Amino acid sequence: MNEEKSTEKRGIEKKMSKGLVVVESPAKVKTLEKFLGGEYLIKASVGHIKDLPDDELGVDLENNFQPLYVTISGKGKIIRELKKASKEVKNIYLGPDPDREGEAIAWHIAEEIGNGNKNIYRVLFNEITQKAVVDALRHPGKLQQSKYEAQQARRILDRLVGYQVSPILWEKVRRGLSAGRVQSVAVRIICEREREIQHFVPEEYWSLTATLKGKDSSLSFDAKLNKWKGKKVKMVNEVDALAIKKSLESVPYSVLKIVQQEKQRHPLPPFITSRLQQEAFRKLSFPAQKTMWIAQKLYEGVDLGNMGTVGLITYMRTDSVRTSTEAIQQARRWIKDRFGEAYLPPKPNVYKSRRGAQEAHEAIRPTSIEFEPDRIKDFLDKDQKALYKLIWDRFVASQMPSAKFLQTTAEIKADDAIFVATGSVPVFSGFMALYTEGEDNRENGDQEKALPPLSEGEVLELLALTPKQHFTQPPYRFSEATLIRELEERGIGRPSTYATILSTIKEKGYVGFEKGKFFPTELGFVVNDLLVVNFPDIFDVEFTAQMEENLDKIEEGERDWVETLKEFYLPFQKDLEMAKVSMRDVKREMIPTEATCERCGSKMVKRWGKRGYFLACSSYPKCRFTREVEGNGENQRETEAKCTKCGSPMVIKNGKFGRFLACSNYPTCKWTQPLDTGVRCPQEGCQGTLVERRTRKGRTFYSCTHYPRCTYALWDKPIPEKCPQCGFPFLVEKQGKGGTLQRCPKKECGYRHSE
Repeated sequence: MNEEKSTEKRGIEKKMSKGLVVVESPAKVKTLEKFLGGEYLIKASVGHIKDLPDDELGVDLENNFQPLYVTISGKGKIIRELKKASKEVKNIYLGPDPDREGEAIAWHIAEEIGNGNKNIYRVLFNEITQKAVVDALRHPGKLQQSKYEAQQARRILDRLVGYQVSPILWEKVRRGLSAGRVQSVAVRIICEREREIQHFVPEEYWSLTATLKGKDSSLSFDAKLNKWKGKKVKMVNEVDALAIKKSLESVPYSVLKIVQQEKQRHPLPPFITSRLQQEAFRKLSFPAQKTMWIAQKLYEGVDLGNMGTVGLITYMRTDSVRTSTEAIQQARRWIKDRFGEAYLPPKPNVYKSRRGAQEAHEAIRPTSIEFEPDRIKDFLDKDQKALYKLIWDRFVASQMPSAKFLQTTAEIKADDAIFVATGSVPVFSGFMALYTEGEDNRENGDQEKALPPLSEGEVLELLALTPKQHFTQPPYRFSEATLIRELEERGIGRPSTYATILSTIKEKGYVGFEKGKFFPTELGFVVNDLLVVNFPDIFDVEFTAQMEENLDKIEEGERDWVETLKEFYLPFQKDLEMAKVSMRDVKREMIPTEATCERCGSKMVKRWGKRGYFLACSSYPKCRFTREVEGNGENQRETEAKCTKCGSPMVIKNGKFGRFLACSNYPTCKWTQPLDTGVRCPQEGCQGTLVERRTRKGRTFYSCTHYPRCTYALWDKPIPEKCPQCGFPFLVEKQGKGGTLQRCPKKECGYRHSE
């Protein structure tokens, strides 16, 4: 009997010797189970388990902003499983992601499953490799209260703004609108850029280009007029350009001076979050949200067959360019083996992170140089392969030498004129043998060409003299890459928030996104103007940047989170009370116009409705005639499509049954057509495409252009991305409270992905 009790006791002790490891993702659980065998119980929280309630403010304004956390719907079962697992172990290791959100998740788990008899530790997995995971578990740390308080302060700030400003917008503009502390500032930046573009007045100027060749060369080259009669040339119209051209058509041309100098282009540091998002958009056309989703998969682990499941990159939310010595040495060995000594700098390249960067994290890099992109390409899907190669190439190139170019500048004299020709030839490829960075808004033809051999005093033959008209250009609209760069430079948001900011402002309908560029919708302009006027501090760019710094200081233990919230809330509360009274009542205002009602002859007034501004008869309800405001904001946007009747550009308009394409030559041409999604109809034998339509009750759906011959239709928006699971030619997406859900329309496939 005693022997049986002793055996049972040893079994319990053995079971109790196991540790419980809790991470966020089920995918990470699978990877860790392969590393840790049966030594640990490994469970997933599947993200946050607690949050502020959806149906109330959830912040006690009278008691130092204490938050009222509740269990997130559907997470009760997970909490029960974690509690049960915690009773079977002595030690609990909390391993959510190593950032503020992860710290909050860890803190809430500890509150739910911890008790005085348990040893609760915090472990940080900056990369999911066997060595890194085992090291983290051997050297666990403690929960970081200051990091948790920084996340809590951000969450409360966002709740105070969102839940108290949004109802005012419901009353004054439209029910269902929302305001976000950071997202609204991003919309403001886009609106201000759009107004710069709208108010931009182009200025005309002209250039004069001489096409020349040497006496002993068959190669021609171009030189641009730089100086005229000793001064910098300025030709503001065609008359100026033709006058100078005429005087230079018959004069001799010769080489006045040649200057050659070596230029260098230095390698860039490994990726931080914002730079990865920018470059993935430039080179791969990935939205920021998609980039982060793919990077998360690469971080959590990919099954490499006989090599096992391995996390391929380090943690992808970071603003530090620091890299471990071991990783640098791996890269240097690979460079020497692949390219030779000439491509290996004498010392490792060292990069400096921006001020305030969290140096506890490394830059985004491959976890091992051994996993070359070509070696593991068969285990990755197309998008994973493209993003991994981008990260791998950028990291290795960061440890290569600078590229060198020989730049030649030739000054050409022609009577009273000086022309300048510039050419560049590569001397040493350096890091560019492996990687070159993408560019934003690059004009065609910007790349320099090599000049033919020239010598000072050489007489040249004039082949052509070409004047060309130019106009100064307005600022560019923001792409995802340039908007992230703008937010980063202005101190708005942090690495973990950029993708969410961009997806949120699209989802809320405050901005549109066409041809890879953001533009404000009519709704975006209206809401932005109201917020800027009524909350001049809260939605100010500099104020928001300062608040980000304050949150960083809370994390560093330099500021108290309650005092920070008090400083914010006092002026905000005054603005709130004032806005309730003084904010423009857009919903009810009637703006007089000079337009006349086509039915009764009364004046029309401009009013706000579900689809934006429209014109309504001032005699309403006696006369109910309405029409859209021509050329007004979102109601008329030019596209690349051409009218099939007259060839004019088509514009997007809003009508009674949703958006549609109409000829810009209206009323001369009244051709219209549905808005095409660019997705082919999947019905066998059908050559139609899916277009956007709206039911009589206002619900948007998508159907085939060959209706009624083809009755294929969808409620969810089709997007031209192949299903990664079954290969179906497109996915569908739906916006919800939890973000964007993408799924395969084939029911038997079951593929789903949330962003």
